Amino acid sequence: MPYGHPQHGPTSPSGGPGGGGRSRGRVAALVAAVLAGVLVIGTGVWFAVSGDDGTDGKKLAAKESAAPEQSGAEPSPKATPAPGAAELNKGRKDGEAKVRWVQKNSVDVPPAGVAVHGPWITGGIVARAMYRTASGYSVEDGSQKWSLRLPADVCAAPTLPSADGKVVIGIRENTIEGADCEKLQMIDLATGKTGWTATLDRSGGQDGLSDIVMAVNGDVLTVGRTTRTDAYRISDGKHLWDRLPGFCQPYGFTSGDVPLAAVDCRKAPGDDDTPDEEVRRMDPATGRTVWTYKVKKGWKIDQFYSVDPPVVSLRQDGLEPKWAIALLNTDGTFRAQPVPGKEDFEVRCGEQGENLDDCIGAAADAETLYLATKPAYVGDEFTNAVVAFDLDTGKIKWKVPAPAAQTLQPMRIEDGKVLLYLSPPDSKARTGGGIMALGPQGGALRTVLRHPASAAEAERMFEPAIRYSDGRSLIATGRVSAESDEEEMDLRTIIAFGD
Repeated sequence: MPYGHPQHGPTSPSGGPGGGGRSRGRVAALVAAVLAGVLVIGTGVWFAVSGDDGTDGKKLAAKESAAPEQSGAEPSPKATPAPGAAELNKGRKDGEAKVRWVQKNSVDVPPAGVAVHGPWITGGIVARAMYRTASGYSVEDGSQKWSLRLPADVCAAPTLPSADGKVVIGIRENTIEGADCEKLQMIDLATGKTGWTATLDRSGGQDGLSDIVMAVNGDVLTVGRTTRTDAYRISDGKHLWDRLPGFCQPYGFTSGDVPLAAVDCRKAPGDDDTPDEEVRRMDPATGRTVWTYKVKKGWKIDQFYSVDPPVVSLRQDGLEPKWAIALLNTDGTFRAQPVPGKEDFEVRCGEQGENLDDCIGAAADAETLYLATKPAYVGDEFTNAVVAFDLDTGKIKWKVPAPAAQTLQPMRIEDGKVLLYLSPPDSKARTGGGIMALGPQGGALRTVLRHPASAAEAERMFEPAIRYSDGRSLIATGRVSAESDEEEMDLRTIIAFGD
């Protein structure tokens, strides 16, 4: 897909807000097995991990609306509008990509702010959905091509659209806060025209409709929840299947060419005990299982860092939450586990926390897993490194540090190299961010696209989604929130770089 696989990441190393019911918005630090203890899981030895950033389970506090201006008070100084592309390009240096365009917010949102779903890029359009609006913009110049008003809040969406540019979003039942996420709406991203709609069935008392996992595989949409998954054909909205025979039910799929599912297995309907969990490769069109990997009891599937090869993040809740990573073969058998040594690692996932494939900081090819280390405070700035693990042994192959005062986040594999997002410095910018690359042997970082230092402040967004393709990059905010309506409308939400 244009700009690559959607990813979400931080604006600073201080951590993000808590996620949904499965806490996938949590930041977890991977620590050495000798400190946290060793677990034997399946056919291999796994390490346990512990620790968090202190934000687990904490929601963003709602911001109070601006107080009314008092009669006779001095007028508040008018805020200086955030600069656009032309002004940001005035300071551009040789070797830096230009800012193609900047898109500011155009949607009046509640005081507490809202999450942004997408962006999805297809056919020259970059589209997103938030609050009660979906919009499409030109990839070339950022001009708005369409805008669609929705009847209630957007509450879920897949990370990828279909190959022909369709997306299906989840919409709440009504405008009451906390209403069930039960409506589905198909949208053609090229035109903004709406297609079929559906309402999720709620026939069981445990059919939770607050945390929804949506995924797209070919022409199939899957919508997972606590006790079942519903599958629909995207082209015409035909309902394909829901509950499967037996007590094992998938509650979420990954998008893309390799559909992996997170499955929970209960002893009986309504069983309140902690269910056993499984990783399955499944046919999303039929619900048929291709292979199964059983997760050790008491552990839960947290995220999929890669689907080909399968790299699964697992967690164990409790007073001291633990984290582990399973490296699987393409047939679902256990392959290895990373051996972290003395390194701490950090992988960050989107604020909403519903989908199983929305993290940044991890990527894998056939032989290597690339993980970002936890940022450390060095010389009054945060910085980190990227560590490569051998997938067959789990041992560290090499470690490459980020430039001083910047952090690196693995995004995806392309042409045998790992692409990484390089953040701009947090302090007064001496350089911008950009897209970097490392080969399978590590070595020196190679610059793929350097963002201008003059746009460093504009590049720093809350939990941004990063896209890169064919010499162009795009950064979109993961949340729209501001202290006042004026600031809200002046907020940069998308910035595009490249010639």
